[in-house]
Order: sequence, then structure tokens, then C-alpha cells
Amino acid sequence: MEKQEIPEFIYEYKKRRREFGKQVLFTDHGPEMCVSIPNNPLLYKDYILRNPVHVGIQNTGTMSEHWVNSERAEYTCSGITHVEGGWPKDINMADPEATQRYRRKIEKDDAYIHAVMHLGHSMEHNILQNNAVDMYETYYSELPSIPPVERSSCHTVNVYREPSARRPVRSLSWQTDGGARLATAHADVDLMRNNRTPQYSYIWDIENANAPELTIKPPQPLLDLQYNPRDQNTLVGGMMNGQVGWWDMRKGGEPVGICPPHVAHRDLARNVLFINSKIGAEFFSSSPDGVVKWWDTRNMNEPTDSMIIDLVKAPTDTQSIENAIGISALEYEPTIPTRFMVGTETGLIIGGNRKGKNAVEKLPTRYDAHLGPVYALQRNPTFLKNFLTVGDWTARVWSEDCRESSILWTYSHRTKLTDGAWNPIRFSLLLITQWDGCLSCWDLLRRRSAPIVTAQLCDEPLLRLRPHEGGILVACGSSKGTIYLAELSQNLGTADKNDKLLLTNILERENKRERILEARMRELRLKMRQDRDGGQPQTENDPSSSDREIEEATAEYMQTINALQAQQPPQ
Repeated sequence: MEKQEIPEFIYEYKKRRREFGKQVLFTDHGPEMCVSIPNNPLLYKDYILRNPVHVGIQNTGTMSEHWVNSERAEYTCSGITHVEGGWPKDINMADPEATQRYRRKIEKDDAYIHAVMHLGHSMEHNILQNNAVDMYETYYSELPSIPPVERSSCHTVNVYREPSARRPVRSLSWQTDGGARLATAHADVDLMRNNRTPQYSYIWDIENANAPELTIKPPQPLLDLQYNPRDQNTLVGGMMNGQVGWWDMRKGGEPVGICPPHVAHRDLARNVLFINSKIGAEFFSSSPDGVVKWWDTRNMNEPTDSMIIDLVKAPTDTQSIENAIGISALEYEPTIPTRFMVGTETGLIIGGNRKGKNAVEKLPTRYDAHLGPVYALQRNPTFLKNFLTVGDWTARVWSEDCRESSILWTYSHRTKLTDGAWNPIRFSLLLITQWDGCLSCWDLLRRRSAPIVTAQLCDEPLLRLRPHEGGILVACGSSKGTIYLAELSQNLGTADKNDKLLLTNILERENKRERILEARMRELRLKMRQDRDGGQPQTENDPSSSDREIEEATAEYMQTINALQAQQPPQ
């Protein structure tokens, strides 16, 4: 069989060494046929058709190789022979007797004694120096030890599963004063009409994950369950039908007192919190119906007080429940007894004053926080003027002095954020749960662009979290009724002596920056309004402006008019 020769195409590309590393500029170029080899039908019988065919093809760039002859360094190993010298030529150094006789002769000379005495002082000085220096001394032992590199971590130490169903976790509450009990509330809002769904909530001993210590049996599923900070055995809860009640662990899981349905909320009782009172029996609740109600456990027949969250525009306007804004989060600080804060379903943070006389004084402040419902709202345990909000895809840190924008915020996550809280011991640490089952830890002192630790606790969404007052343990509840107890590393759960000063400087700096930006934006808005109205300045209805400023502006305007009239020639 005749063998067809295939021509060999070789192209040698040459380039000077000085042109290496220059920028390569590529341009579009059409296809170019280099070679065309027709097939040979006579060779078909020597091949077998294979289907499928797996062929590995590699197309990579060709690298050139360059050889450089460098100068070679040659090294040699040589020694030195030390021999005794200083002997006269007629003395044989190898003869011990001859050297001994010469040595005795020199020692009898008077100059030898003076030479030895003269050399003795310098030799003694060198010997004393060698004795003063410790060859085996550990140098720089008095310097403080360098702390090791921090290794932040977060891992799961225990898992608690709901005994009967798999309902989402709606609330978590730790027993105060370092207790080892955890109260969990379970409710499935989507199946609230199904009477076959269990209505129980549980109290767990964190040392025993096999079964709950006590089962709470409300008439309706609980959406929130909170311990009394003054009494370790009492709890309050808000139910799905709007009622609120309280329980005593010493009397079992049955409720001790429940408010009547006609005085309850019109919607879900989503949040309940104890307030600072002398007896420790008062609490308040909120609901998506837009009403905040205060209760006393000694008399649950009716609320002691109520407030409608309606942002009226004038002090003379009356608040109406028809215009109320639904509440999704509730916050209360015991050191500020009459004030509280609510997060709404429209993304607003509204500050409330229970002792306000009119509608404006009852709701004095508002913050445009998020684009959707506010899922978490909590003040910093050390810096009470700063509070944390979690909503949509971000977590933000606000200051009461800046109402137009937050002072610190996280980047927009790919998944929805569901809850957040401050660490009670390390007050610069933010704990945030995500829809993808991750628990992220943000430390404002170490790094603000990304979380320090992100732990994947489960595959289902995490809905609630509550850190223990010790700072190390964090309880997280998922959408399938499972509670994960996570443990933080020691550096994330303890505070250093300089942390408070450093965080104070950060918050003050960011607060000052935001106030400067707010003042600049107000000036730009005022200038745009004046340009839009034809250059005539308008007086804004700002309660902070004084009459003196108005009088000064009027006097300056009249002075300018009089000066212009004086410059005009008489007609």
C-alpha cells in the first residue's frame, strides 16, 4: 500500500530579549487555511468505526526557553596548621630536653618576672569578663510575651429537636442570672387554621438534649416566650390569636393567667417584653395590628395602658388604628424606663415615649432603616445610644443623633438575614443568622468589611438567635424546629480592657461623619429648592431655627434693597 507523505510545517518565531514583557495588542483576523490534507479511501478498511469517541485535546500557549550562562563561583575548603613558635634557631622544638633546659634558663632571668606580672593584669581582665558573661543566658527574657495569633471559630456543641412536629422556632429566651435553661416557642403561621397542629412550647435543660424539661401548654401556639428577669420561675408569652398570658414553672405547663379575647390584640401577639417596675410583674406586647399594650400579671382582665403606632403630622391630630403601622420587632432598655423602640413592617424604626402628652411626644423619633420588615432590633448593652437593626439583606448600626442614615452597615448579602443580636460580653461583636443556615459573626474592632467567622450550622433557614449572657454560647432556631447550641471561641466571647475605648472612638468618628454629611445634604436640598422656585429663598418650618436668625436675614435683605435704591440715578 502506498504511503502518503504528510508535509511538515515548521515556523520558527524569533524575538529579541529586550522585547519580552511588552504589552500584546490583539486584533481581529479572519481564518487562514494553513494546510489541507485529503482523506484516503483506501485506508477505510484498516479502521473500525467507534461511537462514542473520547478524545483529549489540549490547546495551550507555547512558552519559549532562554538559557543564560551565569558566572560560576568556586569555593575551596582549606585548613591551617598551628605550630609553636618563638624558639631560637639553635633549639630543636622536637627535643623535649632541649626545650626544657631553655625554658628553665629564661625563667631565671629577672625580665621574665616583670613581663609575666605585666601580662597578668590584662589576662585577669579578660578572664573576669568571660566569667561575667553567661554563655547559656536567655536574652530578652524580661520582655512581655507576644500573644498568639487569634483563631476565631464557632462550632455546634448540642442539638435540641422538637419532640412531636417540626414547627419553626419563633422565640428563644435564656434563663437569667446564668441559668442553664432555654425557653423555646414553636408555631407554624401558615398552618394556623389547622387544629391538628400541636400547640406546645418547651423549656430545655442544655445539659440534656434527649427530652425537654417542661412542656408549656398554651391554648394557642406561642410566637414569643420570655423569662422574667426578676423571677426565674415565671414566663410571659404572646399567642397566635393575639392573646397574652403568663406561666409559672412551679405550677407546671398550664397557664396561670391569660387575657380575655376581647381586650387582646387584633392580630398575632408577636413580641412580649418585661419592663422595669418595682414589683417586676409588668410587661408589654406588640402586634402587626399597630398597637402596643402594657399588662400586669396580677390582673390580666384588661391592659393597663395602650398606644397606637400612628405617625401623625400635627400635635392636634388624633391617632387612629386604621392608619396604624404593623409592628415586627420590639425593644426595651430597663435603664430607660419610659422609652421603647419598635420596628415596623414597612422598614421604619420608631422611638416611643410612654409618658408623652400628645401624639407627637409619644412617637418623637423615626428612622428609615430597611426596605422591608425589621426582623431584629436591639440596643448595644454598653453604648445605649447605638442600636442594631436587621432587615432585608443588611444589618445596620444606628445612632440616636443621626436619623437620616446609619453609621455602620454590612454589605448586601445574597441571602435574606433573619435575626441579629449583640454579644453581651464582647459588645463590639454582631451575631447574625441567615436564610441559608449560616451564623455570621461581625466584629467592629477587627474587621468591618467581612465577618470574622461564618459557621454553617444547618441546611434549613435559621430564624432566631439568642446569645447567652456569658458571651460564649449562642442558641439558634431553625425553620424545622431544631435548636442549635453554638460555642464561640474564647477571643469572640471575652472583652479586652482597651475594647471599650477603641469602640468609643469608632462610634464617635462615624457619628461625626454622618452628621457632617447630613448637614451637607440639607444645604444641597435647600439650594435645589431655591433654584426650582426661581431663586427666592424659602423659610423652612424647622423648629430648631430661632427668631433671631429670621430678624438678621430680614435686616440684611432690607439693607441690600436700600443700597440698590441709593445707587440708582434720579429720574
